[in-house]
Amino acid sequence: MPQYAIFIYSDTTAEHDAAELAEHDQHSDDLIAAGALTAAYALSEPATAKSVRGDGVTDGPFTESKELIAGIGIIEAPDLDAALAWARQNPATRHGSGVEVREVAASYDRNDSAFTAG
Repeated sequence: MPQYAIFIYSDTTAEHDAAELAEHDQHSDDLIAAGALTAAYALSEPATAKSVRGDGVTDGPFTESKELIAGIGIIEAPDLDAALAWARQNPATRHGSGVEVREVAASYDRNDSAFTAG
């Protein structure tokens, strides 16, 4: 089954209360219960980021943007429409941010030491 990366964007100037975070937890629980979620990662604050380029390392994210990637999820879905249906349910879409969906073109699993084409 195809896999899709869900990039969750967050407004770096917004406050996130406990109720909003609970919505994200519930969305993750729904994905797990449906057997769609294969991996998910919440990222630390953008201020902790380091950007590496050919000319060195700088503090912070490379992009100058109000919205930055706050987390990444990998889901399995039969097609892009199904992946988009899951993405539309992400609480970030209701709280002034959004998500980006991309099909995974290739993956690597260190347990079997092989790259797999999407």
